Amino acid sequence: MIDINALAKPIFDLLSSFGSGVLPTGGPSDALRSTSSVVDQIHQMGRDSINGMNTAWDGQAADAATSKALRVQTSAATISDRGNDMATVVNQAAAEVETGQKDLAGIAQSFVNTAASAGPALATPAGLTMIVGSAIDHLGQALNVVGRVQNELGTHTASMSELTPPPPTPSLAGTATSTAGAQQLASTATSALSGVGSMASSLMSTAMPSTTNSTTVGTKSATPSPSGTPNTGSSGMPDGTGVKITLPDGSTVEAPNEKAATAVRSAISAVGTPYVWGGNTPGAGLDCSGLTKFAYGEAGVELPRLAAEQATGTSVSPGDLMPGDLAIWDGHVAMVIGNGQFVEAGDPVQISSIRTENSGMGFYGFYRPTS
Repeated sequence: MIDINALAKPIFDLLSSFGSGVLPTGGPSDALRSTSSVVDQIHQMGRDSINGMNTAWDGQAADAATSKALRVQTSAATISDRGNDMATVVNQAAAEVETGQKDLAGIAQSFVNTAASAGPALATPAGLTMIVGSAIDHLGQALNVVGRVQNELGTHTASMSELTPPPPTPSLAGTATSTAGAQQLASTATSALSGVGSMASSLMSTAMPSTTNSTTVGTKSATPSPSGTPNTGSSGMPDGTGVKITLPDGSTVEAPNEKAATAVRSAISAVGTPYVWGGNTPGAGLDCSGLTKFAYGEAGVELPRLAAEQATGTSVSPGDLMPGDLAIWDGHVAMVIGNGQFVEAGDPVQISSIRTENSGMGFYGFYRPTS
């Protein structure tokens, strides 16, 4: 009589070596989300420190410190987003492995049931032909499951690679003492996140399968990959309604809404336009309020023509600035684009560091027209 156990062994070998996909509590996914939570706290500390600094300190040095601190805020938001995205990827990869494991278990049980239902017929030539054919069929199904999961994990691996490099974090040297602690924590969190990313790859590699031959599955090659999970913490948009923008310097920032994002993109598109007093035409000539009026007009938001009159919407503190906010003086206006920068109509239209000083003009404050 044929040895059913020998026929079933390749299928059960696949099942036993496949891995469960179940992540432990406190594993890589939890560690990544925990790190992102710490970075979110750092982001909040930085926001409060920037506001406090601007209350107690003004002038060009304060402007320079604020610009640097805002760049650190952008890096913190990016790090937090990246950690949460990586955690989502880890969970997705683990879920796919868990599904594959359940599929393999079902295939193995199906073969056992087929053999059991055949009973004494297995001793006949017809029974022998049937059970060998069934074993081949079930093994083929099992290998298809392995191939499917490997393809899914390969896609995740490529995507995770895009998330792995941590963004550069600017130094806060020269800023107020109140922000020095946040700088150190940001640096520590950046290193920690990079380390956790490596740990995630290492731990996931022990939980994910890779085919080592036609009948066995190893546990050495799976690394997860990204998904476009919206920012839910450090960007200042907890409901995930913000709109991501990539700036000319390569940094990624988040505008409060699509109108603000459109205004920022439009203003950046006008960079290089010559300064013309009273100018309203991108590429031909713009003045400061002409630039912001044009940019917000592209977003369907009408602003007054004069700079001082564009102080509309909601007043915003320096630590809460987002792309699309306007810096208003009694004779000048500039648009915040993020990462410690704004775009303004100098000669020509250009991107420069955020400041509150402008040739002795009275500074009215920062305003968000779309709030």
